[in-house]
Amino acid sequence: MLVFHGRYQRFHMPEEFRIAKVKKVLAISRDQFPENFHWGVATSAFQIEGAVSEDGRKPSIWDTFSEQTGNILNNDTARTACDHYNRWPEDLDLVEKMGFNSYRFSVSWPRVLPDGRGQINAKGLDFYDRLVDGILERGLDPWLTLFHWDLPQALQEAGGWPSRDVASAFVDYAHVVSARLGDRVKRWATHNEPWCSAIIGYFNGDFAPGERDLGRAMQACHHILLSHGQALPVLRANVPDAKCGIVLSLHPIHPARDCDEDRSAVHRHDGLRNRWFLDALHGRGYPVDTLEALGPSAPHILDGDLAAIAAKTDYLGINYYFREVVTDAPDSVLPTRTRVVELDDVEKTGFGWEIYPEGLVELLTTVQNNYAPGPVAITENGAFFRDTMGSEGDVDDFGRLAFIQRHIEAVRTARARGVDVFGYFAWSLLDNFEWASGYDKRFGLVYVDFETQRRTIKSSGKWFANFLGRDHA
Repeated sequence: MLVFHGRYQRFHMPEEFRIAKVKKVLAISRDQFPENFHWGVATSAFQIEGAVSEDGRKPSIWDTFSEQTGNILNNDTARTACDHYNRWPEDLDLVEKMGFNSYRFSVSWPRVLPDGRGQINAKGLDFYDRLVDGILERGLDPWLTLFHWDLPQALQEAGGWPSRDVASAFVDYAHVVSARLGDRVKRWATHNEPWCSAIIGYFNGDFAPGERDLGRAMQACHHILLSHGQALPVLRANVPDAKCGIVLSLHPIHPARDCDEDRSAVHRHDGLRNRWFLDALHGRGYPVDTLEALGPSAPHILDGDLAAIAAKTDYLGINYYFREVVTDAPDSVLPTRTRVVELDDVEKTGFGWEIYPEGLVELLTTVQNNYAPGPVAITENGAFFRDTMGSEGDVDDFGRLAFIQRHIEAVRTARARGVDVFGYFAWSLLDNFEWASGYDKRFGLVYVDFETQRRTIKSSGKWFANFLGRDHA
């Protein structure tokens, strides 16, 4: 979870775009959603597991990247993270205690296949075997994501995602995991946010592996999508009743100014940010205007690639945090000649991201109208605020609570407008290693004292327990 952080230009926020601050709890009810709605929390392996060299696991690109001075805030590393590798029963107890019925997690590729392919690490697979059993024992539905950015370092050294061989290695990895866990896991996602792993990792350079080459980034993006499409038949062969999808980070995009230049910029930016993924996954190929803008940086595409990418999925996962407001910028580092604008006079999270729940309604209805993707799940939604432990040992995170309530209300509104949203997952279960921000940015419903590893359910988590019908948390 995170987005491309390019150069920003400040604009004053027009009055019609301002958001009133919420000063009380919204009157939303669990009864306003179907009985079988999926309520869950999301995590990712690298951000919580720790144990980076235990039981046969070898480094991922994020291990390598975070060990290099200056890449991570405060030079933090994920060597211990939340120690979930050893504390997973306690963490799953927290999910159950807060009343959720679903748990979204990812598998660490280098824990299962330390070299990326070839020799299987039995102890690594055993860990996920125990984890899945623990999820089911607590009455939770496991949602498994195969790739949440932690590419084995060995595969990066062999070329990384810009190499077509890595797409093939991913298919082998999908086979290994689904053959072992597919008798119990029925809900699968191939990738989480290809934008981040490809564009931020290979072009912007703020994420692992830290490259800054647009051509390699777009080739990486193509191979990630290709590996998604090629893995789907393997997942379905191993798990005949599987529900398979992919998770995208999407944003509604608005013009900074009421002028033709910025309206045109919106379309160009949308081509790279949203349509690049949605068009290809829904059988339209890559947007022609974006391909032309990329010029020599456009990916090399072989016959059959686009058909493979467009393989039918059972659901679409959408991660939503904020909208993007853009302006025409001929000098931009982006081929779309646009710049994301940081707005003044708007309500923001501690990360500086605009709080814009109505954007989720807009996004869901736009995707529904333009692509008819079928069932949709909000697979991540949450916010960083500067949490502090109170004198009574409590964590009052009203800002996060209000953020979540307003976005659940947006989901309810989208459903009322005919969008088949069947799940909502809060990001995240635990405060964790927040990528380039290290441990500075907390998103969890559960506060983690990283010195002692003590867990404390925040006010937002207690609200969920009440909302979902648990007496207490």
